[in-house]
Amino acid sequence: MKLYRYFTGPDDSTFCLRVSEALNKGWELYGGPTLTFDGQRIIAGQAIVKELPGEFSRDIDLSKA
Repeated sequence: MKLYRYFTGPDDSTFCLRVSEALNKGWELYGGPTLTFDGQRIIAGQAIVKELPGEFSRDIDLSKA
């Protein structure tokens, strides 16, 4: 099965650490990062994907995959 996640948040070290943690759990970057400005700060986004054995279920906890 293929899994997909999209992280968003302020463009800061916390955001980078969240993405880095996922990469170290076997997730892979999917495309480049996105950036936008919400009037006060820059918001970053990054898609990640992971392939796992088994059948897809909506009950999968993506944060633990």
